[in-house]
Amino acid sequence: MGTEGTASNVMLELAAEAFQAKNFELAAEIYECQLQDFSDLGTQHELLVKRAEALAFGGKLSEAFEVYQRASKINRLRPTQLENLIECLANKIRSKEGLAAPRDHLLFSNRSLINSSLKKIEDALADADMACRLKPFWLKGHLRKAQALTALKKTEEALTEYLFCITLEPESKLAKLEAQKLLSDIFAPILNHVQERIPDCTGLLSSRTRIKGRLMSNLSSNCNTSSLGLYKECSVNNDSLTSQEKSMVPLAPSAMKETDFTGDKSACCADKCEDEDFCGVCHPTVIDRNHLVKRKYSSEEEAKGGSNGGPCKRLKLEAALKEETTSWCAVVSDLIDATDLECSLCMRLFYEPVTTPCGHTFCLKCLERCLDHNAKCPLCKEDLSEFLAQRRFSKTVLMEHLIAKYLPAELAERRIVYEEEMAELSNLNKNVPIFVCTMAFPTVPCPLHIFEPCYRLMVRRCMETGTKQFGMCLSDSVKGFADYGCILEVRDVEFFADGRSVVDTIGKRRFKVIQHSQRDGYNTADIEYLEDEKVEGTEEAELRALHDAVYDQAVTWVNSLKAEQKERIVGHFGPMPEKDAEPQISPNGPSWCWWLLAVMPLEGRAQLPFLALTSLRDRLTGIRRVLLFMSRNRSR
Repeated sequence: MGTEGTASNVMLELAAEAFQAKNFELAAEIYECQLQDFSDLGTQHELLVKRAEALAFGGKLSEAFEVYQRASKINRLRPTQLENLIECLANKIRSKEGLAAPRDHLLFSNRSLINSSLKKIEDALADADMACRLKPFWLKGHLRKAQALTALKKTEEALTEYLFCITLEPESKLAKLEAQKLLSDIFAPILNHVQERIPDCTGLLSSRTRIKGRLMSNLSSNCNTSSLGLYKECSVNNDSLTSQEKSMVPLAPSAMKETDFTGDKSACCADKCEDEDFCGVCHPTVIDRNHLVKRKYSSEEEAKGGSNGGPCKRLKLEAALKEETTSWCAVVSDLIDATDLECSLCMRLFYEPVTTPCGHTFCLKCLERCLDHNAKCPLCKEDLSEFLAQRRFSKTVLMEHLIAKYLPAELAERRIVYEEEMAELSNLNKNVPIFVCTMAFPTVPCPLHIFEPCYRLMVRRCMETGTKQFGMCLSDSVKGFADYGCILEVRDVEFFADGRSVVDTIGKRRFKVIQHSQRDGYNTADIEYLEDEKVEGTEEAELRALHDAVYDQAVTWVNSLKAEQKERIVGHFGPMPEKDAEPQISPNGPSWCWWLLAVMPLEGRAQLPFLALTSLRDRLTGIRRVLLFMSRNRSR
């Protein structure tokens, strides 16, 4: 073994020397031969990467990419492992050698992706741009360019590229989603700091959004502009606006006291503006209509008779404030659309929204399903392993309040859909979730290790609905799973940082499968429950005598086991249950029968008929035969 290891080391050194001497073909052949001598996956991964590098520098790029792909199936390629590939591709372009590299759009696109993974965003943008020039109407090239522009914070240029991608391929979900995100970023600061200009692509936006942008821009004039000029501009635009838009235009200056509006705070605000947050002259971006109405009515009352208005004056002022506030809320409600608050995963209104550390919001159930498969953000692919490990899925309260306030009808409809889904998942007769694994029996513990995404979802749904139950069946090569099984009830779940869990369950009821089906990746079934047929009179007396005799026989067999065997059995299944005073009191029969069937050395296919029996007599007779058979074999 030591000689073989030494020989392998010598061959690997020879391959490295061949690579340094630019004899790439020899190096690739040596690495290929050495792959057969190592069974360790880590070593195979390294050898595949080195072989791929030798092939790439030897001009065999297509073969090199295939080997890289083989290596990535063993383990994800690290960015540092692709540095030699980047150097090779750059050399090909500079020297104009190999497979027509300077005119190969695929080559530039692939290198753009690699540069992005290496955080070389400028280089990634240059390669993507070259790919677009070589093939102007190629969707992937423009997607690469848009992604690079986004990473460089060139929002408007990136949006233009994504819109062009949608033009090329209207069904491109990625382009649509990223364009929506960029638009969200553009309009996000609209309440406090309106952008100076909207991108040239606003012609594709809805009229509702254009109105929003135009109205808010009227409220964001320069602080040095006089109030008179501000209101003149608003009055000119007022003729072309709708009634709702007019309700958002500030009042005319005639409604305010005459003041020298020079933009100087000391001149316009002294003894007049108690709170600078509501000063429309010094801070025009935060003009409050209610404040202007207050000043309007104050001026009018003073003109009519000073402060002699009394209670009547206060009532008029309160009515005006209430009317203006209602008008403003109506406009805001009109500007909010249900599609603005949709989950990007289920394309429905947010329900129980949660926000990831990277700032993206999803429905709680949607995010959990994605994390079942991959611990990364579904949008930006940021690692969420720590987020998953902590399992702190706190709801985004602000989002919930916005939906409840501005979209009450849509929220009520969304809640009805959710409740219908929960009711359907809670049904333990129709579409019952089935865990296809091993045999399970009533009253017998069945600990499970859950790691597959479909079963993570299944167990989580059982806990959310409150049933805490699912079926367990043996696998079947024809139907998928057997026609008989046992309902398990979850007693406890322990989650691990990587999403796996250990579920402590116990058997409850037996069932027969009526119809096999599937749901969201896991098996389901329509079932009917099984119960033992009860007997009376002389048959009951005979059954009781049989029950006692088989129980004594079972105790004898258990006591004959070795101490370590008994210890393992008790540790896994618990001690053997006591004999039931009334064998027929339970619809499943005595619990000790199921415990014995679980611990006896029988294959699952031999245990399955006992689960299907509805006659306690037949079950006891079968157990007696098995015990006799094992006793005879032991005596031999």
